[in-house]
Amino acid sequence: MINWQNVKTQLIDFLKDEVNKSGLEKVTVGLSGGLDSAVVAILCKEAFGDKVNCVLMPSQFSSQSSSEHAIEICEKFDIKYEIISIAPMVESFINNMDGDKLRIGNFSARMRMAVLYDVSSREKSLVVGTSNKSELLLGYGTIFGDIACAINPIGQMYKSDEFEFAKSLGVVDSILTKAPSADLWEGQSDEDELGYTYKQLDEVLKLFVDEKKTKNELISSGFEKKLIDMIDYKIKSNAFKGKLPIIANIKWS
Repeated sequence: MINWQNVKTQLIDFLKDEVNKSGLEKVTVGLSGGLDSAVVAILCKEAFGDKVNCVLMPSQFSSQSSSEHAIEICEKFDIKYEIISIAPMVESFINNMDGDKLRIGNFSARMRMAVLYDVSSREKSLVVGTSNKSELLLGYGTIFGDIACAINPIGQMYKSDEFEFAKSLGVVDSILTKAPSADLWEGQSDEDELGYTYKQLDEVLKLFVDEKKTKNELISSGFEKKLIDMIDYKIKSNAFKGKLPIIANIKWS
């Protein structure tokens, strides 16, 4: 049984320490109406009080409920927020993307992060990330988009575990009960895209990554080979997203 109060204390201490090291006092969080950003916003509110600012950034493809749920969190926890639509930015470039949903989604994610960093510059604050461990391992995020941040309090927390943590923090039911979605286009669902539930994915990830079980060991334990191969492929093919740019090492003599 995980002691979620202890986890909460650790994460709040982490946030305070890292922001203090930066010499800043404020943080900025992109709030989507989903579980991850709700958890991070609540942690930041407890850590920094009125020095946290949340930014809602709907596009023409966002569901109305996403903004409604984000505002519900802000009102319940008395968190400051502003709404900046990225629709004009996406509209200005959308003709160049040939209706490709993935490209439009990635572009939207990068526009949101551009807005978020501009707001953080205005506020003299740090951008706090909202990507969980499941997403980071599988590369289920946009490099220089939603993955970008200065610090991330939930990057070591699996998505399936995060639901229990969110309950302990008081996240509203409207967020706890809806299907995980990046809300990049109408009807988009994380689990539909991945082909498996986060519970199924995390069960394998914990054994494969944390306990260093081999693929053969997992197959022998009864896990589906297709699932294991998919996870192995995604971890390897998306590893670059979690690394700093590789700089050439020049020999000058």
